[in-house]
Amino acid sequence: MKTPFVDDGRVVAPMNVEGMPWYNKAAPQRDQGSAQLDKRQFRYALLGAMGAALTVAGVLSAAIVLFVIFSTKVWLR
Repeated sequence: MKTPFVDDGRVVAPMNVEGMPWYNKAAPQRDQGSAQLDKRQFRYALLGAMGAALTVAGVLSAAIVLFVIFSTKVWLR
């Protein structure tokens, strides 16, 4: 049997955005808070971002190198 849904009151994505027809100025402002990472979490986040950036840079560099090789060997012959 399915367990009943229990609403704990948390807001995942607030839809009270200025400019929308349903915007309510009186709505309570929620504290955004900041996620504080410890050194290990920060290092892993930094390594992940650097890995993604280096992967993209590597793919683009390989595409440029292949284009230059194609241009010099086939196209501009």
